[in-house]
Amino acid sequence: MRHDPTALSVALNQAGPIPLDVTLACRPGELLALIGPSGSGKSTVLRCIAGLYHPQAGRIVADSETWLDTDAGIDLSPQARSVGLVFQDYALFPHLSALDNVRLAMLRFTEPARSRLAAGLLARVHLKGLEARRPDQLSGGERQRVALARALARDPKVLLLDEPFSAVDRMTREALKEELAALHRSLDVPIVLVTHDLEEAQALADRICVLHGGKTLQIGAPDEVRLRPADARVARLMGQANLVPATVQDAGHIRCGPHTLAVASTNGARAGDRVSALLPPDCISLVASDAEAVNVMMGTVADVQPLGDLIGLILDLETLRLRLKIGAREAAARNMQVGAVVSAQLDPAGIHVMRED
Repeated sequence: MRHDPTALSVALNQAGPIPLDVTLACRPGELLALIGPSGSGKSTVLRCIAGLYHPQAGRIVADSETWLDTDAGIDLSPQARSVGLVFQDYALFPHLSALDNVRLAMLRFTEPARSRLAAGLLARVHLKGLEARRPDQLSGGERQRVALARALARDPKVLLLDEPFSAVDRMTREALKEELAALHRSLDVPIVLVTHDLEEAQALADRICVLHGGKTLQIGAPDEVRLRPADARVARLMGQANLVPATVQDAGHIRCGPHTLAVASTNGARAGDRVSALLPPDCISLVASDAEAVNVMMGTVADVQPLGDLIGLILDLETLRLRLKIGAREAAARNMQVGAVVSAQLDPAGIHVMRED
């Protein structure tokens, strides 16, 4: 792996007790989201970067400084690594004020500069006026902002965020996500975010790293990983439900049960090959019943799920059961209800063909 001297690069490997086979890199100013099921190794990777977990083999380089190289016998202590780490449970000192929690991470400065800089960081995360409050006098969102200010107080070369929004309510979570997005734009350090929330990852991340069983499965831009997953396993981990078995008919068509679907590419699969086809909701649209176009199928609405401004639909198209979302106004205009007969069109460019697992 080539190492950008101003980036974070990580290579970790061990058979157990926590299996790891991870390779990733994060550029300055980039936010990389680690996603995967519980036990996939997301938090362990963060702990390795921070020096809180010691893998059997690996190499970690940040800003051209080697933090870990098991072959060379290098393993810097957490204190020697310039890392800002935000825990999901805040990990604030309960007896200290917000200002003192931040000041404690700035012992390299003398007073009064230390207090002035700490107050500036609290203001940066929208806590001006709350400097004297202890954690038990702050809301969950405010405590998380203190934890973020403390992480920034170290002037880190890498910022690590471990499920930072999991302990707050939905409204607070949305506000914190907006603040993190703004902060991300202003920072020029690699940011690694661990999250189980796919929407959160897609909204905040420049790239997504999918982990499973301690192994890197795919890294790419959010839409690349969501719409062009490396395999069906990645597709499922990205929350894709419209996965169907298929057989390649020729270079431009696949067969799904009784349906022949035109596709833009079979991704190297040849005629007769058994494949998995991803039919993402993005490629499905409702059309007039007399539409004469490729990949138009008749079916019925099996379920209607109100989702605020959107309506989730489950369509039964003979042997295919597909999920999609449409705007609530469109659903009302089309009188979408269970049992309604509909015509759906699948965009050939949106159908993604993958080798079977």
